[in-house]
Amino acid sequence: MAEDGLNDYERLRQENIRRNQEKLAPLRRKADELSAAIRLAKPKRPYQAKPKPKAPTGPVRSSGRARGVAPDNLPPDLRSTHLSPSLASSILGAPPPEGAKVRAAGDFDAGRDMVLMPAHARKVMPCCIVSMRVLPLADRTVVAAGDKMGNIGYWDADGVSEDAGGADGVFRYWPHKGPVLAIVAHQAAPHKVYSSSHQGDICLMDFEEEKYSIIHLWEWPVYSLCQAQNSVGCLYFGDGKGGLTLSDERVGKVLTTWDVHEERINSIDFHPEKPHMLATSSTDRTACIWDVRNIKTKEPDSLKVFKLNKSAQSAYFSPSGRMLAVTSSSICGTVQVFSMDDFEKSHIVEYNNQKGSWPSKSKVIWGWNDTDLYAGNRSKGIDIISVDVNDSGLSAQNSSCLRSEHMTCIPHQFSAHPYKAGYLACSSSSSNVFLWTST
Repeated sequence: MAEDGLNDYERLRQENIRRNQEKLAPLRRKADELSAAIRLAKPKRPYQAKPKPKAPTGPVRSSGRARGVAPDNLPPDLRSTHLSPSLASSILGAPPPEGAKVRAAGDFDAGRDMVLMPAHARKVMPCCIVSMRVLPLADRTVVAAGDKMGNIGYWDADGVSEDAGGADGVFRYWPHKGPVLAIVAHQAAPHKVYSSSHQGDICLMDFEEEKYSIIHLWEWPVYSLCQAQNSVGCLYFGDGKGGLTLSDERVGKVLTTWDVHEERINSIDFHPEKPHMLATSSTDRTACIWDVRNIKTKEPDSLKVFKLNKSAQSAYFSPSGRMLAVTSSSICGTVQVFSMDDFEKSHIVEYNNQKGSWPSKSKVIWGWNDTDLYAGNRSKGIDIISVDVNDSGLSAQNSSCLRSEHMTCIPHQFSAHPYKAGYLACSSSSSNVFLWTST
């Protein structure tokens, strides 16, 4: 080994490093010179304070329920600029419901007497409508509709002339931050409108105070709302996990929750003559009838379970309570009608046999008697299904179809006016509401 302590390989390596450094030295000096020249040539920017953000020039979209302000104080994009006549005045000025009955001629024929006027095809919401309800007012027609963005619009149809260019009559609010899944109002207190959303919040619009307020924040989406005819202060709601909950506004809290289904509850409906009896429908492919006096909290027992091949989208009692109509989300759309006296008496009707996709949330409703059911038709019409029950059995069939050039969408949501026979509101996946009226 040499005196420097390195072997031949290590001396060769050191020599290669030295030569490489000699080659890189001029390049490093040149890079340093260029960097210095760039720094000298670049002018210094004078210090400027960071500008403050400008205040918005237009209306800010925010929730009135979160700010605790009255609806009339909401920004212009959240309410209608048409404030005369006042919506609250129209609702509060309605006569009391005591003794109010359905007004209809004795020979009322839905297929013959119902029409859709141009002024009654109205854009009510800014986007897709997902829930709708005709408020229970004896002498007025006010339709409440909720959309996918959490807005709720109220259309005072009586403020509209037959001319399509009549007064607007639409008032909009923004109480929810998610799709509005259900809207309900009790006949004894139509000025109190409850609504629920996919976010799990339940809101109350009290037109006496003219403001929205949150009454419940639920863990799951709330898909259905209902009130018994003899219980103004009690609200039943069904959630996305199959829970049925009872809350009491008088004490301001939830009283109890029953696990009645395995999946979400799509509808709740009370028997018109037996306030202890209610029907539920669920995505778990069942519809059930319950006695609310005897429901167990754990593993509740139902009076009757109807099993379907597809999701049960609704289960509604007929006006007399003699029958139950259960809507199934099949390809064509089917409704099965059961006799409450004998559940074995039933009949299935395919209310639309045309090919093509069908809204999965389509619901068939009863009208103003035990004879007629109303269902959407892919030809942008409304099928009227005639029902008959007698000693020999139960039958149902498509009897006629309502069509109009003014209804430009396929209807799949319906709400019948509780006091005016022939006044039927329907909506589609668009922002429009169509109000059929009797001639």
